[in-house]
Amino acid sequence: MNGKAGRAGITLPLITLGVAAFFALFPGVLGPDALAQDLLNSGLPPLSKGHFLGTDALGRDVLKLTAAGTRSALAGPVCIAGGSLLIGVLLGSLAGWFGGPLDRIISLYTDLTLAMPSLLLAIVAAGIMGGGYSVGVAVLIALYSPFDIRLVRSAVISQKRKPYIEAAITQRLSPARILARHIFPNITLLILVNFFLNIAYGMVSMASLSFLGMGAAPGAPDWGRQLADGRALLFQNPASALSAGLAIILTAASINIMGARITEEKALPL
Repeated sequence: MNGKAGRAGITLPLITLGVAAFFALFPGVLGPDALAQDLLNSGLPPLSKGHFLGTDALGRDVLKLTAAGTRSALAGPVCIAGGSLLIGVLLGSLAGWFGGPLDRIISLYTDLTLAMPSLLLAIVAAGIMGGGYSVGVAVLIALYSPFDIRLVRSAVISQKRKPYIEAAITQRLSPARILARHIFPNITLLILVNFFLNIAYGMVSMASLSFLGMGAAPGAPDWGRQLADGRALLFQNPASALSAGLAIILTAASINIMGARITEEKALPL
């Protein structure tokens, strides 16, 4: 019964991510003119002729614009999670395995970064560097990495005390070999959970930067930018903003649910 309930509960997130992945790979599938402007037909309400979700303030089709913005919404967060993971695995492993001055330096960096609100710091850093989508991704990689560093460091220290690791050390295996063959396979599940969380958080953070004008360029197909542009049409065509907002919420929640489900499958066989 639990297995059936679990499979039923994951159907919607799976469909949501499947649709998002499809539009990210084929952003122009609904038409290559997602950015085409028609000022004479701006602010049309949903179910207007030829525009299922109406149009925005520039006369762009809201449905096509939302579909085209999927690539921007997913690409950046995946890069953020992946970059943060690489930094976290590298520095966290070094700090956890070798300890000493290297551990203190890396821990000082993580403590200082974690002491500050990441999104606020991202806004300040992006503002100083002039904003831009790639700048936002780079800044968030740097700000998310301390979480991964601390996670990997703690996991490595915990595993390092296990008898089988002590046995590998007595056999004079290199640290790189011990980490790759004996420690990482045992902490992969933990890293995977954090990876999915970072994608969801990265999506919300990138959308926030774009909403504030520090992420995607003006006019670019992006959910955060679309949400900001659609505020002026909330009473004329609420779908202009709500479609992007719902897309962010559903996709981020689906990523979290999928991450939790995958880790449950690995940890507890059904």
